[in-house]
Amino acid sequence: MADLEEQVMGIIINAGQARSLCFEALHHAKAGDFEQAQSLLEQSNEFERQAHHIQTQLIEEDEGTGKTTMTLIMVHAQDHLMTSMLAKELIGELIAVHQRIAS
Repeated sequence: MADLEEQVMGIIINAGQARSLCFEALHHAKAGDFEQAQSLLEQSNEFERQAHHIQTQLIEEDEGTGKTTMTLIMVHAQDHLMTSMLAKELIGELIAVHQRIAS
């Protein structure tokens, strides 16, 4: 169970870091620093990939049995990952709008 908890916390931590970097990117875009904004979005991609990789491992581990033990913390981790992915998509669009307005 400890290993499962560590994996789930890995999703939460990585998804949270990805989300934070996206909002930092938006802050830079609002200030007109589009190069830094793009760099931060690219950094967020790596954290999102790590979270998604852990999620995939969890799915593959339970594939043999067809059963997944769902816990509240696992649902919480999934929520973090999905909201992080949505934030990244929306912030990418907002940054594009800021770039268009600035040019």
